[in-house]
Amino acid sequence: MPISAIDSVYFGHMFASSQMSEIFSDQGRFEGWLMMEAGLARGQARVGMIPQKAADEITEAAKIENIDTDAIIAAYKKKGTRIVPLVHALVGQVSEETGRYVHWSSTTQDVIDTGLVLQYRQAIVILERLLTQLEDVLAEHCETHRDTLMPGRTKMQQASPISFGHQVAVWLSELNRHHDRLDQIKPRFLTCQITGAVGNLATVGNQGIAMRTAVAEELGLKAPAIGWHCSRDRWAEMASLLAMIGATLAKIGQEVGLLAHTEIMELAEPYVAGRGSSSTLPQKRNPILCQPLIAAGRMLRERAALNLDAMVAEHGRPVGAAQIEYTLLPEAFTLCGGALENALALLDGLQVNKVRMRENLDMARGMIMSEAVMMGLATYIGRNKAHHVVFDACARANEEGLTLKQAVMEDPHIKGKLEESQIDELIDPANYLGVTSEMIDEVLGEVKASRNNRAEG
Repeated sequence: MPISAIDSVYFGHMFASSQMSEIFSDQGRFEGWLMMEAGLARGQARVGMIPQKAADEITEAAKIENIDTDAIIAAYKKKGTRIVPLVHALVGQVSEETGRYVHWSSTTQDVIDTGLVLQYRQAIVILERLLTQLEDVLAEHCETHRDTLMPGRTKMQQASPISFGHQVAVWLSELNRHHDRLDQIKPRFLTCQITGAVGNLATVGNQGIAMRTAVAEELGLKAPAIGWHCSRDRWAEMASLLAMIGATLAKIGQEVGLLAHTEIMELAEPYVAGRGSSSTLPQKRNPILCQPLIAAGRMLRERAALNLDAMVAEHGRPVGAAQIEYTLLPEAFTLCGGALENALALLDGLQVNKVRMRENLDMARGMIMSEAVMMGLATYIGRNKAHHVVFDACARANEEGLTLKQAVMEDPHIKGKLEESQIDELIDPANYLGVTSEMIDEVLGEVKASRNNRAEG
């Protein structure tokens, strides 16, 4: 009976990617171990360590449908050894002669680590696809809302105008860097563990390096220069990257949630009749997708921290650290995949209220354009003096209920320096987007360049 929200039939869709959950199911785990045992046998046969016939027979037998997984689970619960029941089951599926070569020269940690890496490789394919889809959605928003004016905000206060396309481009650029990081981490992360009990392959003598290389090639993984039973930086790095992706998605969810406030109403989640309703307040439309995005970001950061703790491992095999890792990275991949799916659903149907954005931009009677007026005046009286003059004009506008234009036009320090037509130009938000359009183009160019590099690589 599932007790975790990630595994729950009822709550799971909020946090978990169903595709990831399938990869990291018990069946997925057993399949990873069996792939490792088959690849081990084939690699050993390539270097003449075991007969080719034995490797072929082991490969044919090492399929999930040939194994009684219930019996393996029962044996593990009784004896507490993780891989031995699987090895015994595999031996039972081959001839007596071939059975001698099953799990030849390997150790439990080799199988567990390499099996997990094979699962993680499948998970990375899903992450890459979801990241690409999310980038496409964000790029479309960048183009559509390149000139959609909205208030820029700093420290929870209106600052100066931006475009919504600019805001989205910031998100897109960050996600694209995460995608690049994923590309960069793969050669380090997708590394097999073929090093024997204490990491020196002593059981196979001087054939160790050749065998390690052959097995890695059979599995399509990188061969490690040295064993990493107690060197877990690769996995801590991946956990940290997944947490960074989660943090970016949580930031987006939080931003959408804030801009969906009743008092702001510039954005809204995709509309579905009845979705987000309150059990007691009929008028409410609560953010349903933003909430799990923010929660998943926090849960991913927790798992990254624990993965760093698992790096502190003693001797040739730690007591306890490996058990932490059995849950951390699979859960992190599952949470990150779920967060990406939620972000896609949120952003693909995001409702952008241009009218409300403009109303909020104008709510302070033009004072959001005070910086622009200050810089226009600075040409005549210097930047510092202009700051004081416009500051006083804003204070007077607030006290007397004036617009910024009215306060500026009446100020004796400004009269004779700025014409009304100049002031009108300065207080028009559309004239104060700087190089927004060029920056958006640069971000879109970065995304395109990254994709071209991936295609070539």
